[in-house]
Amino acid sequence: MPNCEKQEDLQVSPSSTSVPKRCISYVAMKALHEMRLSDTLCDATITQGEFSFRVHRAIMSSCSDYFRALFTTAVPSEKDHISVDGISGTIMERIIRYAYLRECDISEEEMFEIYAAADYLGMASLQERCVQFIKSVLRTKNCVQIMLYGRQRGCTSLYEFARSYILKYFVEVSEQCEDLMKLDIDDLYEILSNELLNVKDEEMVWECCVRWISFDPPNREQFVTRLMKSVRSGLLRTQYFLEEVKENRFVAASDEAKPIIIETLTFLYDLDMVNTKRCKIKTPALALPRLPYDVIFTFGGWSDGLPQSIIETYDTRADRWVKIHAENRTEARAYYGAAVIGNAVYCIGGYDGVEHFNTCRKFDTLKKVWTEIAPMHCRRCYVSVVTLDGQIYAMGGFDGLNRLNSAEVYNPQTNQWTIIGPMNRLRSDADACTLDGKIYITGGFNGQECMNSAEVYDPATNTWSLLPNMSFRRSGVSCIGHKGTVNVVGGFNGLIRMNSCERYDPVTRRWQTFKEMYYQRSNFGVEVIDDMIFAIGGYDGVTAISHTECYVTETNEWLEATDLNSTRSAFKAVILSGLPNVRDYIHKDRENLMAERRQKLLNAEQEGDFFTSESTSSINEVD
Repeated sequence: MPNCEKQEDLQVSPSSTSVPKRCISYVAMKALHEMRLSDTLCDATITQGEFSFRVHRAIMSSCSDYFRALFTTAVPSEKDHISVDGISGTIMERIIRYAYLRECDISEEEMFEIYAAADYLGMASLQERCVQFIKSVLRTKNCVQIMLYGRQRGCTSLYEFARSYILKYFVEVSEQCEDLMKLDIDDLYEILSNELLNVKDEEMVWECCVRWISFDPPNREQFVTRLMKSVRSGLLRTQYFLEEVKENRFVAASDEAKPIIIETLTFLYDLDMVNTKRCKIKTPALALPRLPYDVIFTFGGWSDGLPQSIIETYDTRADRWVKIHAENRTEARAYYGAAVIGNAVYCIGGYDGVEHFNTCRKFDTLKKVWTEIAPMHCRRCYVSVVTLDGQIYAMGGFDGLNRLNSAEVYNPQTNQWTIIGPMNRLRSDADACTLDGKIYITGGFNGQECMNSAEVYDPATNTWSLLPNMSFRRSGVSCIGHKGTVNVVGGFNGLIRMNSCERYDPVTRRWQTFKEMYYQRSNFGVEVIDDMIFAIGGYDGVTAISHTECYVTETNEWLEATDLNSTRSAFKAVILSGLPNVRDYIHKDRENLMAERRQKLLNAEQEGDFFTSESTSSINEVD
């Protein structure tokens, strides 16, 4: 009898019509299937209601534990005609076809039913096929249903996959998934209290609690106190806590909630009333930040007249920069390009004060080690680098003699660089980003002047096209795609470092300025995290700086964030998401964050506080 390799060894996609590529003889299996349809050499009948299927016992036994046990242990008279309870005739027909051909048409409407049948019949390979299909169609509106189904069926991989999706996209799930409102209290509490819940602020968590209770107040308002414990209330704005939590009708009606109100108000009062005698107070559980899903990484750069090899990461939940130790320290390097693929950061080209590099290195964030990858065709410092479709593009730069318009692409699967179409302009010290499957490069220096030109690369045609000019000349610029536009920030215009910003809309083909940064800067890091554009470090025309600020599109304003641990310029910032070892890259001493904030307020000698006399009276009111 022809034999097929196990499903886990086959190269198949979740698609229902995929044919195994490594099956020993698909042609032979197809012939056996045709024999089944013509009732040739069949030795058993499966009857499901009005459906009747003639089959070969050996074929059915080869992929099903259920049929193998049945056909090898049942008395002869029971082997000829069988019926399987709980499986419809249409589903059984799919299962039989899969047993012969390893093909099964799976749809969203029937995926749970097919999985359940495969589970009952002991068809592990079909179960895995169903799991992969279910994962491929998981989205905001069905993720809760899939999580619960995975737990019900004891499918750990499906349960964990859906649960991780909910934690990662909690904001969208809480707004769009009706099933979230139907969860029982234990499941909801487990999600909301999870330290990996990906929320920018705790207001979103509390508002989800209120919506859940309001879905069925008579039966759910009793759980308000328990849900309050899932919210890091000490991280809420004082005014919001007073107006939206303390005065909430469910909270006001609960005597059990009063201790939580008092504890939170006391914490907020102590935090904002700077007291030098109490600056050593520990951060309570209600104010401990959750773990970040996204972490900003920065490498090397230029400081104090020398290239650097430092690694710093930004913990957005704690608003702290963390110095990272690598197992094998990389050489100091500045003016390089950086890109992320999977859990690795690639540093491309650069300059160490003497040599202009074509060499490239990869940092494994799981092992914390550096390894060398294939060198580029050209030496490139001041190079622009992006990732698109799993490949790394390096564009322009300076080779020590000339500014370049050449570009090349790196395939991590083959560890090879390939030259692509050249840009229309020579560009070094430009910056690039991706948007809607295309690469946009802006500004730079051509050897004679700072540039205001920009162009776009289409990988489908391997061609560059010029865009309308920017409003300002910008070398040492940073740009990033965000909310459907190309955002260009700072840079050097030939006279001064700038704090001006502008964005390009590919639909209208127009540039439009937006709010200036607080700090003038060039050759700095930029990234988007928590839907905000972060500008990090750089050079202000006099010295390298450590200042960090973030831009909020909705309010068109820049906000200050915690500075780098050291002044640096000529580095890149990249984001890694969902790291399994994220604790290695976050602020460790989370219990002392309150004391650190107090000390920061003291050092800054800020006047007044955010906690008003109204807040003080509120404590007395609930005591």
